[in-house]
Amino acid sequence: MMSSNTALVLFSGGQDSATCLAWALKRYGAVETVGFTYGQRHRVELEQRLTVRERMAEAFPDWGAKLGDDHLIDLGFLSSIGETAMTADVEITMQENGLPNTFVPGRNLAFLVAAGALAYRRGAGVLIGGMCETDYSGYPDCRSNTIAAQEKALSLGMEMPLRVETPLMHLSKAESWKLAERIGGETLTTLIEEHSHTCYKGERGTRHPWGYGCGACPACELRAEGHAAWKAGKA
Repeated sequence: MMSSNTALVLFSGGQDSATCLAWALKRYGAVETVGFTYGQRHRVELEQRLTVRERMAEAFPDWGAKLGDDHLIDLGFLSSIGETAMTADVEITMQENGLPNTFVPGRNLAFLVAAGALAYRRGAGVLIGGMCETDYSGYPDCRSNTIAAQEKALSLGMEMPLRVETPLMHLSKAESWKLAERIGGETLTTLIEEHSHTCYKGERGTRHPWGYGCGACPACELRAEGHAAWKAGKA
């Protein structure tokens, strides 16, 4: 039986998914997390995601009591069917179709299918993802109409109501930082700065005001600009 009070968070360990995890723990009675390995070059995120979970449970004991199991699903076929700058050590560039070569075709769709199947087994009636169509790299599988279509397909295909929540969908990166602040104050924003990982290159050697990263890839640039705007009171 699917419970509308049990949520499964698609959790990469990045800024957005960390904010979504806090958002879910604030609202639902039971929360589990799921991550995916698909040959990503920034595999350090797979390590950081566990650290973020642990630190969040320690900093917010009420949330820790609601935080259940973590799951890791292998979706290696995403890299085996074609290289991208997300899965191979190549320069990040724009393609002729207007999308950066960090775009992994079908990635979010595959994430939602796998998470939906897991939610079915775990009795979770809600999937929560950090997809956003405001401050993002233009990926078509981050758009609200794509997520709505996938939600309908999952519910029909499983013959069970399955809701997909995307709390960051229409927020800028600055507004995402502001949302984290509203949810958990400075404790949460500091935790996200220090322990989450967003950099596409997997760089954790340099600590910036907004966290660790190379500072030059699209993910770092978006995170840095959003953090600066939030700190300047522009969120």
